Amino acid sequence: MKKLNEYPIAELKIIYSVLHNQVMEHPALMDSNLLQDLQTFLQSAATLAKVDVSTHADWANWLKN
Repeated sequence: MKKLNEYPIAELKIIYSVLHNQVMEHPALMDSNLLQDLQTFLQSAATLAKVDVSTHADWANWLKN
């Protein structure tokens, strides 16, 4: 099994966005360790890219690009 850092960031962004958009319909995702780990990993990558992940607009823009 691959580690998260072995997958392309673009692929992980899509997967995260799809899962995050389903949280309202599937509340169990809020407690998902996988979703939390993926978010943490992506936020670390965004921070390295000089994105302020505490600013929702910056974080959302980075996820889309």
